This record gives sequence, C-alpha cells and structure tokens, in this order.
Amino acid sequence: MSGSESVRGLQERAARALPAEYVEEVAGWRLRHSPSCSWWVGTVLPHGVAGPDELARRIRGVEEFYAGRHAVARFQISPGVCPDGLDTALAERGYRRESVMSLRVAPTAGVPAPAAPGALGVRLAYRPTSAWFDVWHAVHGHGGDPRPEWDLLARVAKPSAYACAMAGDEVVAVGRAVADTGWAGVFGMATLPAARGKGAARTVLSALADWAGDQAADRMYLQVARGHVPALRLYEQAGFRELCSYHYRTAE
Repeated sequence: MSGSESVRGLQERAARALPAEYVEEVAGWRLRHSPSCSWWVGTVLPHGVAGPDELARRIRGVEEFYAGRHAVARFQISPGVCPDGLDTALAERGYRRESVMSLRVAPTAGVPAPAAPGALGVRLAYRPTSAWFDVWHAVHGHGGDPRPEWDLLARVAKPSAYACAMAGDEVVAVGRAVADTGWAGVFGMATLPAARGKGAARTVLSALADWAGDQAADRMYLQVARGHVPALRLYEQAGFRELCSYHYRTAE
C-alpha cells in the first residue's frame, strides 16, 4: 500500500479500537460523537476526496451535526488522507490547530523483551478488569466519571488484550492492544508515578507484542503526542518509527 493508504487504514483501525457511541458516515467522512469520553473519540475522520465547493458544504454539515448534539466540532487532520485544502479551509473558519500527534509502527517480532526479565510480573486478560481500569483511570481519568470509558471498552468488537505489569500483587502499569487484519494497535498505556523509569511500561509493551504475535498480527501501531518525550523515548527504543504526524482542528 502507499503511505496514504497505510495511514488511512491505521486511522480507521484506531477508530474501531476507540469506538464512539454515535457514528454517521457521509461520503467517506466519519462523524463521531461520544459524550463524556476522551475528546479524541468524538472527532471527525474526514477521509476521501472533495472539491472546493463540496468541501465547504461538508464542513457546514459537520458543524450542524455537532451543534445539534451541543458538542464542539473537531477534525483529525492526517496529511495525504484528508481532502486537499481542508486544513486551510478550517483555519480560515477560525478552527484552532492543536494536539500534534505521531503515528508510529513497528514489526511485532522486533519489540524487545524487558531489559530486566523477571523484575516485574505480568498479567494478561482478554477483557478489562477493575485492577487494570483503576490504574488507567488514576493516570488518565482526571477524576471524571469512569462509566463512559467502561462503555467504550465494552464496544470494542475486535480481539483485545489487557496487560498489567505487577510489582508483587500490585498493578503498577497497564496497556491494551486490539488486533485487526494483520495489525495490533496499542492503546491505554499508563504507569503509576512511583513505578516510572523502572521498566514497567516496557514490560506491558512486550506482553502486548507477544499476544499480537499469537494473533498473527505481524505489525503494530500506536499514536503518541509529539511533545510526550518519555513516551517517545520508550517507543523509539521498542522499534516504533514514525509513519506520519497528524493534528486536530477545533472550532472556536
């Protein structure tokens, strides 16, 4: 596949691994709305070609979709996948450019084992457990209502694995993977502050790679904020290389 086809395929796999509560397809554009979930779950995937006149009409349709749901319109802008001129058109309408992300890929077999094997235990489940979720929510939940995130995980239809790094009987880091047509996406990586820098995240990533290999997913992908230096260092060391960067446009 070409680079743009690869990016589009991975972004659409990621959307299946982070399924919104409401989805409306309009000529290749995926309008997603998920009240109370992480905001990126409810963004537009504007994939496909559209001429200037059609582009303006579609943007207005997106704005009507979100206004009708009392939500902010946000577009996920992946170069080479979105229509030419969309980013410029949104900027001219006052949409803010924010949250630059890195889409990264790696061969599953190349993800290394932890540097100190056996230093931490690992537990793998095929559904989210309370112990897994509690650590994820402690790091990423920001004190919000956990129910919408539980509901999101319940909507994932593809085979999934939930990994926990264990220090004795305590879960100190978590992550999940979703297998989808030869690829495994990595999501929900979280490490408790006291365990950072001790190989907990590497333990989780290695366990997810082992599971991905068992699912015949010989490639892995993940999405990480461009400014998240510790995470970028971890993923570089694990063999993940950038396929592209992308960003969001948010209505004022």
